[in-house]
Amino acid sequence: MSAVRCYIGLGANLDQPLQTLTAAVAELSQSPQLTNWACSTFYQSKPMGPQGQPDYINAVATFTTTLTPLELLDYLQHIENKFGRVRKQRWGARTLDLDILLYGTDTIATERLTVPHPGMLEREFVLVPLAEIAPDLTLSSGQSAAAAAAQIPLNGLCKVI
Repeated sequence: MSAVRCYIGLGANLDQPLQTLTAAVAELSQSPQLTNWACSTFYQSKPMGPQGQPDYINAVATFTTTLTPLELLDYLQHIENKFGRVRKQRWGARTLDLDILLYGTDTIATERLTVPHPGMLEREFVLVPLAEIAPDLTLSSGQSAAAAAAQIPLNGLCKVI
């Protein structure tokens, strides 16, 4: 299989999320399965789910991989588990969340994986960091990442580092 350009969203809001994201990015960027790595600035965002939880730290990363989509999903879930991820509540607080946003130009709709990520065009904490690292990337809406990011309300999104 030839290498595919992928984009993932990273998020955390429990147990020192800034340190968690920093460590997760370091680990992922050292993986021999993920090459040509780049990561956005880290951003602080309001939770989109239950509001009684801490703010999130978010980023978007890109890399190339020869892993299949499900192999990549399994690998990312292994990293989430390594960082203490517990799946209790949809959109609930979490130690680490790694979402496949785009897997090349593939459209995937299975029980375990939907790509492009179904909510990415409505999420400022995805579009703004995505536009930072890939402004000319054409999204499923036909817009560039930069154009989509310029139109979305920021909802208090701000750079952390």
